[in-house]
Amino acid sequence: MGKAAAVGTAVVVCAAVGTAVVLGRRRRRRDAELLGAAEAERKKKVAAVIEEVERTLATPTALLRGISDALVLEMERGLRGDIHSQLKMLISYVDNLPTGDEHGLFYALDLGGTNFRVLRVQLGGREKRVVKQQYEEVSIPPHLMIGTSLELFDFIAAVLAKFVDTEGDEYHLPVGRQRELGFTFSFPVNQLSISSGTLIKWTKGFSINGTVGEDVVAELSKAMERQGLDMKVTALVNDTVGTLAGGRYMDNDVVAAVILGTGTNAAYVEHANAIPKWTGLLPKSGNMVINTEWGSFKSDKLPLSEYDKALDFESLNPGEQIYEKLISGMYLGEIVRRILLKLAHDAALFGDVVPAKLELPFVLRTPDMSAMHHDASHDLKILGSKLKDIVGVADTSLEVRYITRHICDIVAERGARLAAAGIYGILKKLGRDKVPADGSPMPRTVVALDGGLYEHYKKFSSCLEATLSDLLGEEASSSLVAKLANDGSGIGAALLAASHSQYAEVD
Repeated sequence: MGKAAAVGTAVVVCAAVGTAVVLGRRRRRRDAELLGAAEAERKKKVAAVIEEVERTLATPTALLRGISDALVLEMERGLRGDIHSQLKMLISYVDNLPTGDEHGLFYALDLGGTNFRVLRVQLGGREKRVVKQQYEEVSIPPHLMIGTSLELFDFIAAVLAKFVDTEGDEYHLPVGRQRELGFTFSFPVNQLSISSGTLIKWTKGFSINGTVGEDVVAELSKAMERQGLDMKVTALVNDTVGTLAGGRYMDNDVVAAVILGTGTNAAYVEHANAIPKWTGLLPKSGNMVINTEWGSFKSDKLPLSEYDKALDFESLNPGEQIYEKLISGMYLGEIVRRILLKLAHDAALFGDVVPAKLELPFVLRTPDMSAMHHDASHDLKILGSKLKDIVGVADTSLEVRYITRHICDIVAERGARLAAAGIYGILKKLGRDKVPADGSPMPRTVVALDGGLYEHYKKFSSCLEATLSDLLGEEASSSLVAKLANDGSGIGAALLAASHSQYAEVD
């Protein structure tokens, strides 16, 4: 090959290489532009979903006031006995709340799920209060949850009898007196008196033949007799009424109790003459504790998103317990999961493949949500670890973690603010929502709160309290105390056994 030809070939090769380099650069630039455009589009979709979530779950103060007003109307309908009322407003027959003067030995049995507790307490009157208390928690064998009424109550009575046998010298039962028991029974009951009520239906995994329609106190009493246990049930209550009693014993200004745990409920002290459906003699105290069963409240004012509607539709009780599905620990984590799933499907939040575990209902529990929400580390390491364990995504970006925490914040804030609206409604019904018109000082008002959601989810409880203060206003809120009544229902039942004792008049 001649020199000129060789040079020509080199020029062609160089030109080709140069062209390839230029084309490569253009391709990489185009690929980068495409990737950038795809990422921008993804972020746009993420922002659109979050914006919609923020809009549909928003709870402006004006809306909360409207919800409170709607709740009060339903409370009044329930107290009239209106069969169309969403709130049962059940008469508890508790008209004598503990005063602090109670003394003596009393027992409690707390049956509300797969475990039950037996408790004893020695009361020493106003000066000594609770001298001593002991309790024991026992798991119910699964086969007894689907067995017969006889088997279940015999098992419970046998445990109770053994517990009584361990009574030490520090517990004193006056000679000639029966032991007395407060029975916390957290299943739907048609209450007939302070110490009797017929079971409406079993819930929480129980399915026992022969108990529905029967008096649960009579069933327990017969089982205790079969065990040779001389004990009288003097009070049948649900856990919320028990919490109210326990709260009142510790603080005489307690007017209501609210449970915010797996489920939710509220009870409060109503003026007996404000209960039109009450047909008996007015109680000496002039008051009656009402069990609102407020979880069943629903209103077109409640901010229901597509996630809430889908959750309700797929639940075991569609159309029921709407308020509970918005604010209780059973459901908050599930609402977060559904929003994250939407972000995964519509905006590839976790990458091109939707994590299979995220498709599983209730895989994200509210305690996990709380742990993620409270993560204050600079890189949200705890949150990332939770997503790895729960969703199965090994490596999440800081952006994904911040988005997840924001979703937790939106859902928890809505739940807390709606719960505050419910409490505000009860205070409004009692006339404790504003300073008296006659200029008299605002009475101190205490609300006893119990349940794991309120106790352990600090951002939830803080938001609830701040919202309640905002609704009440500065002057009225200065007289309000929200007080944790940890495990109030157990000792509350024993205290109600004392305040409704067959020997109360004698003492």
